[in-house]
Amino acid sequence: MQTIRIHKSVAKGIKKLNPELGIQIAEILDLLARGESIGMPLSRPMPDIAGGSHELRLKDRSGQYRIFYYTKMSDMLMVFHFFKKKSQATPKKEIDIAQKRLRSML
Repeated sequence: MQTIRIHKSVAKGIKKLNPELGIQIAEILDLLARGESIGMPLSRPMPDIAGGSHELRLKDRSGQYRIFYYTKMSDMLMVFHFFKKKSQATPKKEIDIAQKRLRSML
């Protein structure tokens, strides 16, 4: 099982969500850390950020959320970006922030 490392801004964002969604996120991250592969519609690769990057696609009554995670490390699952989705495409600003955060965590 991999260790899960979560960027502090992601942890803050998750804490603000309704508890049910927070529990769902924790369960999904646990599955990923155990080596489970999760595909569409819940997760998809994000090669624009970096090879090995993926996004979790979550929603509840208050909106749609994205959580970016990195799987290329053998001993660690890195969760490096979280945001509320407001448009069809992922905004360039969010991709830029995600790339910087991932680089800082590697």
